[in-house]
Amino acid sequence: MNKLIAYINRSFVPKMNKITRNVWVSAIQDSIMGVLPLILVGSLITLVTILNNFIPNMPNLQPISDFSFGLMSLFISFLTPYFIMEKLKKNDRKLIAGLTGAAMFMFLLSPDFNNNGEIIFSFERFGANGMFVSIIVGLFVGVVFYLFSKLSFFNESSSLPDFIIVWFDTIIPITLLLLIAWLLTIVGGFDLYDSILSLFQPLNYIGQSLTGFVVITFISVFFYTLGISPWALYPVIFPIWLAGVQQNAVQISQGMAPTFIHTFETMMAWIWIGGMGTTLPLVIIMLLIGKSNHLKAISRVTIIPSIFNINEPVVFGAPVTFNPILMIPMWLNGIILPLITYGVLSMGVITLPAEVMQLWYVPIGISTYLVNTDISGLVLLVINFVVSTIIWYPFVKVYDNQKVNEEKQQA
Repeated sequence: MNKLIAYINRSFVPKMNKITRNVWVSAIQDSIMGVLPLILVGSLITLVTILNNFIPNMPNLQPISDFSFGLMSLFISFLTPYFIMEKLKKNDRKLIAGLTGAAMFMFLLSPDFNNNGEIIFSFERFGANGMFVSIIVGLFVGVVFYLFSKLSFFNESSSLPDFIIVWFDTIIPITLLLLIAWLLTIVGGFDLYDSILSLFQPLNYIGQSLTGFVVITFISVFFYTLGISPWALYPVIFPIWLAGVQQNAVQISQGMAPTFIHTFETMMAWIWIGGMGTTLPLVIIMLLIGKSNHLKAISRVTIIPSIFNINEPVVFGAPVTFNPILMIPMWLNGIILPLITYGVLSMGVITLPAEVMQLWYVPIGISTYLVNTDISGLVLLVINFVVSTIIWYPFVKVYDNQKVNEEKQQA
């Protein structure tokens, strides 16, 4: 096991870190992180609307969610080329690139132009469903702007102000990009949104299957135990999560039962207990039975953050990362808990989340209830917590004994 860990540390991790630091990948990651506050606003509104069940005549706050979380793809279409230009040290044109990304994205949503001069959009395309489109558009705009940044109408000795030079040098890429959008949408009648959605439908289907659910969860946990940020996978996973909860909402509005299990809300309600990798049981075990000074100190420091699903202190402090003893139970949690959760949720005995509720910092139990206001979901939470505790316990005992012996030797 130690040889495997050494090999992974020497060969695999540097390659993965190189990918996550890649300009194009990291730009998407930063774009998603950039819109998280607006997603959280949508989550807060969803939380407030739960009060409608108890307080009559409350005002309808849904439009606030529509114009925060509901415009997520539009924001990403702006932020992706913006961050690409920033990371490529082309700061003088990052704002223009972002604006062009937003314009091209809206153009490629295939709006209707009527005789009254009105432009009619399908609002759902601005939300989670349009995320793949916005990422692709953002990357394309970033590539074009970067290529044209190497060309200029002016020489370096020009006395014109820099902003004037940037204005003229970006005319061609802006025109070219909007011309492409015009040719595709207006002349060719091509609907990029429908085409990309059809293209990525197999990915969504795989992600919503039992195999996809377990594999994606395990890979995220596996990366985390290697000290690699799971954000490396978010460009692929995030659209699956958001599309899933949105499709559940659509199914409910049509009088059907929701069927999409793989959502962020599912992960936070039943699987990531205390954070990714299900580390709250680990901290509690260390707190209650730990005999080594190291584990006792770590558990006291990390118990409060863990209750609020912040587990970096324990993952890097225990540590779990590159620790052959504690990596294995974390991997097992990434396989066994998704299997249990998918099996129970697929039975239809627990209401699936159908509203965005990305309040990951809400203590487990409360967040579990809020995602669907279904008491039966707490039973599944207890089952997963017990199973995870059983998984962690023997490994923590072994690691604790090891640390006790080390401390005796040092003393």
